Amino acid sequence: MSDVALKMIDRGDGMRLAARFRAGAGPTLVFLPGYASDMSGDKASALDAWAKRQGRAMLRLDYAGCGASEGAFADGTLTSWADDAAFLIDHFAPGAVTLVGSSMGGWIALLLAERLGERLAGMVGVAVAPDFTDWGFSDAEKTEIVNGQILRPNPYGPEPTLFTLGFWEAGQASQMLDRMIEINAPVRLLQGQCDDAVPWQVALRTADALRSGDVQVTLIKDGDHRLSRPQDIALLIAVIAALGA
Repeated sequence: MSDVALKMIDRGDGMRLAARFRAGAGPTLVFLPGYASDMSGDKASALDAWAKRQGRAMLRLDYAGCGASEGAFADGTLTSWADDAAFLIDHFAPGAVTLVGSSMGGWIALLLAERLGERLAGMVGVAVAPDFTDWGFSDAEKTEIVNGQILRPNPYGPEPTLFTLGFWEAGQASQMLDRMIEINAPVRLLQGQCDDAVPWQVALRTADALRSGDVQVTLIKDGDHRLSRPQDIALLIAVIAALGA
């Protein structure tokens, strides 16, 4: 149970988004969950506990249709979830922020980092998945999703994972790896080499595409996609602490 109250914030259209904001020193840490995940995961919770010990401000959030937020998951897209995160960041943390994004949340972090400009103090990505809709779908899946949706086996639960045509189209319109990613702040990327969802080479491609000259990639040879083992979380916290942003 978190010691930070759950807040439900109307995003302006009657839809309420869930967030937990811990007041403290800035820049505000912002955790961006992965696809079909939420702010209660191991990495987000551990980072919030660390922020409490350090007296750091931290924002955790759920995109619409995810976790405690209102809405239907099937209605969400990459861009609508990025807009949800941007709205909550502006609501709770209008100053400098450090983004921490996991998997699809890493793609959203990259998109938001470009929007934030000088407000971005730094970014840490865990198994970042920019352009996932391009390299993460087979040709057969791309053909099938045109019919509206596909379902994949879920390695983390009994229910299959849903991907909609809307999500896929938004992702295809938000490709980043074939251009310069306009981020000037320090970026740290953590990537497991036993990741069965994101090839570790994606982290290297992301680093190469970033404009920033202060980019470091850490490869964890035995690390999986989630990077939620105690040693993985300790590494994540150490990287954020050393970033100094």
